[in-house]
Amino acid sequence: MILADLGARLSGTLRAAVAEGEFPAAVAALSASGTWRPPPAPDGGAARPGSYATSLPFEVAAMTGRDPVVVAATLARRLGLLPPIASVRASGGYLTVSVTASALAALAARIAAAGAAAAQSDALAGTVLSAPPLSDLALAADWNQAWRVRRDSLVGRLARAAGAQVQPREFERRRPAAATSRTERGPVAAAVAYHGADAVGYVLARTAGPDASLIEHQLSVRLDHEDPCTVVRYAHANAASVRRWAADLGLGAMASARPPGGPQAPELALLDALSWLPERVAAAARRRRPAELTAQLERIAASWMTCRERCPALPFGGRGAPADPAGVVARWRFTLADAARAALASGLELLGVAAPERA
Repeated sequence: MILADLGARLSGTLRAAVAEGEFPAAVAALSASGTWRPPPAPDGGAARPGSYATSLPFEVAAMTGRDPVVVAATLARRLGLLPPIASVRASGGYLTVSVTASALAALAARIAAAGAAAAQSDALAGTVLSAPPLSDLALAADWNQAWRVRRDSLVGRLARAAGAQVQPREFERRRPAAATSRTERGPVAAAVAYHGADAVGYVLARTAGPDASLIEHQLSVRLDHEDPCTVVRYAHANAASVRRWAADLGLGAMASARPPGGPQAPELALLDALSWLPERVAAAARRRRPAELTAQLERIAASWMTCRERCPALPFGGRGAPADPAGVVARWRFTLADAARAALASGLELLGVAAPERA
């Protein structure tokens, strides 16, 4: 959402530059979509939340024959500091844009309102591809087939969420030989029966290639805080529980788009992780690597668990809880919890993995 906003601002800047004769007409068709990346911090540490770098100046440079460093400086000057932009920096040909803390805070209400559409964008609008639907993993003859069919299905689902037109495609169903006992099942069917389709599906999405030993090793991880699928699903259930607990306390539905005094550091870290979700969905589809989405969901889950511990919405949770469970601090944190819940739910749904409401 934030990256779409910034992309629109950049597109408008390019069109204005073309209209004034600074760039050739073809530059106006360029888009920042798919070019965003986390920026390096000037001091070598972690980048501040709400900062995004784009390689768009390199594309403009390739079309115009100019130095990308000069192009980046030109775009930085033209982009300006109108809200929600807090700063613009050109370095090494990259353009780094940082948004205001209030713009980042407003993202929570936008994501909570979007619900199931929290991961969607128009980054791949105009793209047409074909993909098979999700299939029963137990029908796969081996891990190679299971991984490839699931990868192709997920690419289609992610591309559709990113605005692409996805046409249905059939796939070859090589059923495993009929088994007469559990020990005679194929490896995939046996894993689904033992671990469950959600766990197996998540591992297939998270694995970079059809490496049977790596897939089976990930499935062997104990189902606790060491297992990424368990952590992501638990984080969703935990975020969803905030709304349920508030209702149990008779607080009703409460929302606030702005925290008093601005977001705290853990809240900013969570908002930053949430802001990348649509871009990561589009990138995972474009690169045919669903693992880029699982990595982002794991980052969101970790950020949420830190946030709910250090900035809890309710008096009985974590440290630094609000004194008034119906006050403005609590309302803001309810909104943030709902945003985390919506983002994790939408990401898991794209992976074909259930998002439990209770841990």
